[in-house]
Order: sequence, then C-alpha cells, then structure tokens
Amino acid sequence: MAITNHFLITFLFSCLIFSLSPGGAFSATFTFMNQCTHTVWPGILSNAGTDQLSTTGFGLNSGESIQVSAPTSWSGRMWGRTLCSQNPTTGKFTCQTGDCGSGAVECIGGGAAPPATLAEFTLNGANGLDFYDVSLVDGYNLPMLVVPQGGVGGNCTTTGCVADLNGECPAELRVANVVSAEDGGGGSVACKSACEAFGDPMYCCSGAYATPDTCKPSMYSEFFKSACPRAYSYAYDDGTSTFTCASADYVITFCPTPSTSKKSSGGQVNGNGGVSLASSDGGLSYIPLQFTSCLIILLTAISQLWRLH
Repeated sequence: MAITNHFLITFLFSCLIFSLSPGGAFSATFTFMNQCTHTVWPGILSNAGTDQLSTTGFGLNSGESIQVSAPTSWSGRMWGRTLCSQNPTTGKFTCQTGDCGSGAVECIGGGAAPPATLAEFTLNGANGLDFYDVSLVDGYNLPMLVVPQGGVGGNCTTTGCVADLNGECPAELRVANVVSAEDGGGGSVACKSACEAFGDPMYCCSGAYATPDTCKPSMYSEFFKSACPRAYSYAYDDGTSTFTCASADYVITFCPTPSTSKKSSGGQVNGNGGVSLASSDGGLSYIPLQFTSCLIILLTAISQLWRLH
C-alpha cells in the first residue's frame, strides 16, 4: 500500500507541475482575417533569436482567412501591406504601404516600412503570459483588431484600432496614393507618425527625450490615441496599450467591423479553458483544465484501488 500511496502522490505532483508550468508546451495559432474590400498582404517578422514561422508573407483576398502556427515562446510583429503589385519586367513585388523591402510576397526577415499598423506579440513571457499590443508608434495604414481566444489568466482583452484614420489624418502626416496622384487624385493611403514626418527627438522619444519623464504625448499622438484608445500612440504609452493572456490563440482582423461586445467596449471577460478566481491582491489566478483532468483521473484511480483493498 505504501508503494501505491507513493505513486499517487508522485502522479498528483507531476500533474500540478505540468499544468502550472509557466512555459508549458503551448504553441499559439494566429488566424488572419481580411474584412477589407481589397486584398491585404500580411507580413510577419520574428524577433532576433526567435524561430521563423512557416511563412513571412502572403496574400489575403477580401473575405479570406488563413491560419499560421507559432512555436512556444515566439515573439515578433505582424502587419498588413496594401496596394501591392509585381513589376511585369523585373518580377519585383512592392507595396505602397507596409512594404518589407524583400521584393517578394514573402518578407524573409524584412520589417514593415512605416507608416504601418503593427500587432506585436511575445508568447509565454514573464509568468507564462503572452504580451501583445497593437501599435501606431510607426504610423497607421489599416484598421486592425487582435482578439484572444480560449485564453486563461492575464486580462485577455481585445485590442486594436478599428477606426479608418487615413481620411482624418492631419495633412502634414498624410501619405498620398502614388498611382492616384499620377492621375490627379492622390487620396490618403496611410498616416505617418510625427517622428517619421518631422524627425524631431521630442516626437521620437530620443536624445534628451529618451525617458518616460521627458517624452510626453503630443497633439499628433493624441490624434491616434483619441481614435484608438487601446493602441500604442507613442513610445511610452505602455500603461493603456499592453495586454496579457495565457495559452490563447489569436484572431487578427484587418478592417474589422466595430464590435459592441463587453470585452471590446472595455469590460473584462476571461477566456475559456480555466476557472478564474480572485486572488488576494486583486489580480487573477486560475486552475487550468489540465490539472482538473489530472485530479479527476487520480480520484478515479483512488476509488478503484479502494475497492480492491
């Protein structure tokens, strides 16, 4: 009976360690959805020291969706490229906004040329949490929404920028449509950051303005922030713009239909997959379903052993 007790204790302890392990063995699935009326070419850039994903760029027609898996502890950024074409003579692929400079649909390690709306992720970071945000620090080119699905822990909040800012962009920040401009049009296709437009350290949070105490919101960052309260508007906009979740998949939607759900309107809704409990410090803790399953199996085994004895 002593051996049986030792086995049961070891089994229960192993289940607990596995289910509460910060890193775990979880990998996330990103679902890219295009609700724009035009084609978008998503780009993906992995951070240094992080495994590359199976694709670094692809075309996404209006109404289409594509899934891309990311390994444990992946980090990087994603964005949408617009107004892309391939030169019939040279075969070079370029985009008016978000171009990654690779000359091909795959970005192959190239990042987005600003201005571009960015979704940034660090999976399985501190305390096993995913950290994510939508950033307009490098400007804006497309509405974008990030929605965690099936997550536990953290706040698992929907974030992004659902507003179309190109038409409302201040004249000094606008990027005109090159093709339309040649035809006498020139409608705005993107909106620069003040840093890119003017190069002033005050707007770039550099030089004498390289700390949170010296770099403050400007009238230009406030333009982005008022339209998209949950998106990064300048370099030190962390407090209202970085969100956390754990063991989640993510849906990244271009040109999303504005949502009226509790989560997207500012309320907090915990993801599926765990039982949320209020912790003593007011935060959230959780009992993952992996541990619950182990406990059920263990109790069943104890019941059977009790009957035998």
